[in-house]
Amino acid sequence: MQNNLKILSVLYIMSVLALAGICQSSLSTQLALGQNIIPDNSALSPAVEEGIAFQPHSKPYNHTYGEWTAKWWQWAYSIPREVNPAYDDTGKYCSENQRGPVWFFPGTYGKSVVRECTVPIGTAILFPILNSECSFAEFPELKTITDLSICAKTFQDQVTDLHASIDGQEIPKIDLEKYRTQSPPFSFTLPENNILGLPANTTTSAISDGNWVFVKPLKPGKHAISFMGDVTSVDKNTSAKSFAFPSGWNYSTTYELIIK
Repeated sequence: MQNNLKILSVLYIMSVLALAGICQSSLSTQLALGQNIIPDNSALSPAVEEGIAFQPHSKPYNHTYGEWTAKWWQWAYSIPREVNPAYDDTGKYCSENQRGPVWFFPGTYGKSVVRECTVPIGTAILFPILNSECSFAEFPELKTITDLSICAKTFQDQVTDLHASIDGQEIPKIDLEKYRTQSPPFSFTLPENNILGLPANTTTSAISDGNWVFVKPLKPGKHAISFMGDVTSVDKNTSAKSFAFPSGWNYSTTYELIIK
């Protein structure tokens, strides 16, 4: 069943590529370089301007948003399914493979969850509301970096709604839309029992696209982060049951945090 769904998604992607032909816009080139999709031509809301999240076109810890999103995917794919935080109902695996100044939080598949997590003081948090990824290992029909870029964008274009709040303070949708970012090309290597169901030690190139929030280090104490997005029925039909696409991940995720 899962293979049939993947074949449908490949056919869908290839039909888009055929329609696109050689008429690539400058936007596709920008996306492949890891730039934000939404131009930064208007002010952010006070909630973001006050410093809850890093600015969309900033370079937190000397990396662009796009580069950090690639690191998020590399982290997610490095963890076997049985201890992968994306399939954790309680948060007991939230610290798995976390290191450095940024911790990565995933959403949830198929149901809403509340996860409890203790995060070190001074640590930023990057999470996707919904995101997409395409690699040559998953889609051997795709042959070029441009193909991967269009593939990831095509699936992410099916996202229809965005919600995120920090300590009960809702981030306006108009701001969340400005945080849509496509990564530069990156590679990942899969472990045993990986979440893609591909052979262990598979190494491949990929590009991702997504709507993200990059939270600055929170003050010591208790905090809560909640987020949820939605997708069109087209995306649900073509990409169900895949970690790499937004459908099935459109459920509420809440992290109850202790910063210490």
